[in-house]
Amino acid sequence: MTVKKTLTFSAVALGLSLTLGACGSSGEQSSAPAAPVAEAPAVEAQTAPEPSAGTQASQGGQVVESGPYHLELITSNEPTGVHLDFFLQKGDTHEAIADAKVVAQVQSPDGTQESIELSYDPDGAHYTAMLPATATGEYNVAILSDIGGEKVNGRFSFMK
Repeated sequence: MTVKKTLTFSAVALGLSLTLGACGSSGEQSSAPAAPVAEAPAVEAQTAPEPSAGTQASQGGQVVESGPYHLELITSNEPTGVHLDFFLQKGDTHEAIADAKVVAQVQSPDGTQESIELSYDPDGAHYTAMLPATATGEYNVAILSDIGGEKVNGRFSFMK
Protein backbone atom coordinates (compact mmCIF):
# COMPACT_ATOMS: atom_id res chain seq x y z
CA MET A 1 0.00 0.00 0.00
CA THR A 2 2.83 2.47 0.77
CA VAL A 3 4.46 1.66 -2.57
CA LYS A 4 1.21 2.57 -4.35
CA LYS A 5 0.93 5.87 -2.42
CA THR A 6 4.60 6.67 -3.10
CA LEU A 7 4.21 6.00 -6.83
CA THR A 8 1.04 8.11 -6.99
CA PHE A 9 2.70 10.95 -5.08
CA SER A 10 5.79 10.76 -7.31
CA ALA A 11 3.68 10.85 -10.48
CA VAL A 12 1.73 13.88 -9.23
CA ALA A 13 4.92 15.67 -8.15
CA LEU A 14 6.56 14.96 -11.53
CA GLY A 15 3.52 16.24 -13.43
CA LEU A 16 3.41 19.39 -11.31
CA SER A 17 7.14 19.93 -11.79
CA LEU A 18 6.86 19.54 -15.57
CA THR A 19 3.86 21.88 -15.71
CA LEU A 20 5.56 24.57 -13.62
CA GLY A 21 8.80 24.15 -15.56
CA ALA A 22 6.99 24.59 -18.88
CA CYS A 23 5.24 27.72 -17.62
CA GLY A 24 8.42 29.26 -16.32
CA SER A 25 10.57 28.59 -19.40
CA SER A 26 8.32 30.06 -22.09
CA GLY A 27 10.01 33.47 -21.90
CA GLU A 28 6.72 35.34 -22.37
CA GLN A 29 5.32 37.75 -19.85
CA SER A 30 1.78 37.25 -18.65
CA SER A 31 1.26 40.92 -17.86
CA ALA A 32 1.92 42.22 -21.38
CA PRO A 33 -0.15 45.25 -22.35
CA ALA A 34 -3.00 44.80 -24.80
CA ALA A 35 -1.89 45.33 -28.39
CA PRO A 36 -3.65 45.57 -31.72
CA VAL A 37 -4.88 42.25 -33.10
CA ALA A 38 -2.49 40.68 -35.59
CA GLU A 39 -3.29 38.21 -38.38
CA ALA A 40 -0.78 35.65 -37.07
CA PRO A 41 0.73 35.10 -33.63
CA ALA A 42 3.27 37.74 -32.78
CA VAL A 43 6.33 37.51 -30.60
CA GLU A 44 7.08 40.10 -27.92
CA ALA A 45 10.10 42.37 -28.39
CA GLN A 46 13.22 41.63 -26.38
CA THR A 47 16.53 43.30 -25.79
CA ALA A 48 18.89 42.54 -28.65
CA PRO A 49 21.15 39.55 -27.95
CA GLU A 50 24.86 39.73 -28.58
CA PRO A 51 25.51 38.77 -32.22
CA SER A 52 27.31 35.52 -32.88
CA ALA A 53 30.27 35.26 -35.22
CA GLY A 54 29.34 36.07 -38.82
CA THR A 55 26.21 38.09 -38.00
CA GLN A 56 25.64 41.81 -38.20
CA ALA A 57 25.20 43.66 -34.96
CA SER A 58 21.81 44.88 -33.88
CA GLN A 59 20.86 48.42 -34.84
CA GLY A 60 20.17 49.15 -31.17
CA GLY A 61 16.37 48.85 -31.31
CA GLN A 62 13.82 46.42 -29.92
CA VAL A 63 14.38 42.95 -31.39
CA VAL A 64 12.10 40.00 -32.09
CA GLU A 65 13.56 36.75 -33.38
CA SER A 66 10.87 34.72 -35.15
CA GLY A 67 12.11 31.47 -36.64
CA PRO A 68 14.73 32.42 -39.24
CA TYR A 69 13.68 36.09 -39.16
CA HIS A 70 15.18 39.04 -37.28
CA LEU A 71 12.73 41.92 -36.71
CA GLU A 72 13.98 45.16 -35.20
CA LEU A 73 12.13 48.42 -34.54
CA ILE A 74 13.82 51.75 -33.87
CA THR A 75 11.72 54.81 -33.03
CA SER A 76 12.79 58.46 -33.01
CA ASN A 77 10.63 61.19 -31.50
CA GLU A 78 10.44 64.22 -33.79
CA PRO A 79 8.46 67.48 -33.60
CA THR A 80 5.90 66.23 -36.16
CA GLY A 81 5.54 62.70 -34.76
CA VAL A 82 7.53 59.51 -34.43
CA HIS A 83 9.85 58.18 -37.13
CA LEU A 84 9.70 54.36 -37.42
CA ASP A 85 12.63 52.36 -38.79
CA PHE A 86 11.92 48.64 -39.15
CA PHE A 87 14.60 46.11 -40.10
CA LEU A 88 13.27 42.84 -41.56
CA GLN A 89 16.09 40.38 -42.03
CA LYS A 90 16.58 36.65 -42.56
CA GLY A 91 19.15 34.08 -41.56
CA ASP A 92 22.30 34.15 -39.50
CA THR A 93 23.77 36.83 -41.77
CA HIS A 94 20.73 39.09 -41.27
CA GLU A 95 20.12 39.52 -44.99
CA ALA A 96 17.64 42.35 -45.65
CA ILE A 97 14.26 41.39 -47.13
CA ALA A 98 13.27 44.09 -49.60
CA ASP A 99 10.07 42.71 -51.13
CA ALA A 100 7.75 42.28 -48.14
CA LYS A 101 4.52 44.10 -47.42
CA VAL A 102 4.90 45.70 -43.99
CA VAL A 103 2.14 47.40 -42.00
CA ALA A 104 2.31 48.85 -38.48
CA GLN A 105 -0.86 48.64 -36.40
CA VAL A 106 -0.41 51.33 -33.76
CA GLN A 107 -2.40 51.76 -30.57
CA SER A 108 -1.86 55.22 -29.06
CA PRO A 109 -1.97 55.99 -25.32
CA ASP A 110 -5.66 57.00 -25.55
CA GLY A 111 -6.56 53.61 -27.08
CA THR A 112 -7.16 54.75 -30.66
CA GLN A 113 -5.71 52.55 -33.40
CA GLU A 114 -4.39 53.23 -36.85
CA SER A 115 -2.58 51.28 -39.57
CA ILE A 116 0.43 52.70 -41.34
CA GLU A 117 2.12 51.09 -44.32
CA LEU A 118 5.91 51.13 -44.17
CA SER A 119 7.89 51.62 -47.38
CA TYR A 120 11.27 50.07 -48.17
CA ASP A 121 14.33 52.33 -48.17
CA PRO A 122 16.97 50.58 -50.31
CA ASP A 123 19.75 52.92 -49.13
CA GLY A 124 19.19 51.97 -45.49
CA ALA A 125 18.04 48.39 -46.26
CA HIS A 126 14.98 48.79 -43.99
CA TYR A 127 11.33 49.83 -43.93
CA THR A 128 10.33 53.29 -42.76
CA ALA A 129 7.30 55.46 -41.99
CA MET A 130 6.36 58.60 -40.10
CA LEU A 131 3.71 58.18 -37.40
CA PRO A 132 1.89 61.50 -36.85
CA ALA A 133 1.78 60.99 -33.08
CA THR A 134 1.41 63.87 -30.66
CA ALA A 135 0.04 62.24 -27.50
CA THR A 136 2.46 61.56 -24.66
CA GLY A 137 2.56 58.03 -23.26
CA GLU A 138 3.06 54.41 -24.28
CA TYR A 139 2.36 53.30 -27.85
CA ASN A 140 1.85 49.61 -28.67
CA VAL A 141 2.83 48.50 -32.17
CA ALA A 142 2.14 45.25 -34.01
CA ILE A 143 4.28 44.99 -37.13
CA LEU A 144 2.59 42.73 -39.70
CA SER A 145 4.94 41.48 -42.42
CA ASP A 146 3.91 39.46 -45.45
CA ILE A 147 6.94 37.86 -47.10
CA GLY A 148 5.67 36.14 -50.24
CA GLY A 149 2.55 34.91 -48.45
CA GLU A 150 4.36 34.00 -45.19
CA LYS A 151 3.17 36.02 -42.18
CA VAL A 152 5.93 37.20 -39.85
CA ASN A 153 4.78 39.51 -37.07
CA GLY A 154 6.20 41.13 -33.98
CA ARG A 155 4.94 43.31 -31.12
CA PHE A 156 6.76 46.34 -29.84
CA SER A 157 6.11 49.35 -27.63
CA PHE A 158 7.65 52.79 -27.17
CA MET A 159 7.17 55.97 -25.19
CA LYS A 160 6.67 59.44 -26.63
